[in-house]
Amino acid sequence: MITNQNISLNYEVTQGQGNIVSDMDGEKVMLSINNGKYYNLGEMGGEIWDLMQAPITVNQMVTTLLSRFQVEQDECEEQVTSFLNHLFAEGLIEIVNKEI
Repeated sequence: MITNQNISLNYEVTQGQGNIVSDMDGEKVMLSINNGKYYNLGEMGGEIWDLMQAPITVNQMVTTLLSRFQVEQDECEEQVTSFLNHLFAEGLIEIVNKEI
């Protein structure tokens, strides 16, 4: 698996297989069946995870988050792509398409 991929705003991503996610007091926690690790996605990470139930571009994800939270676009883009790169490196999400 390639894990040094840098996800950009035009990539389309989706949830990976083999993860069990639960809501605990407004925050999402996840168990990866594939690597046996637990992850605390937090509130915002949980929102991002929910948005990836079906394939979605990172740009669409940022637009949705900007409408739900008070955050500057540049900061939102940086935080979302950083979070997605981490999830991808852990094998938790899949890149569906690189050029939309």
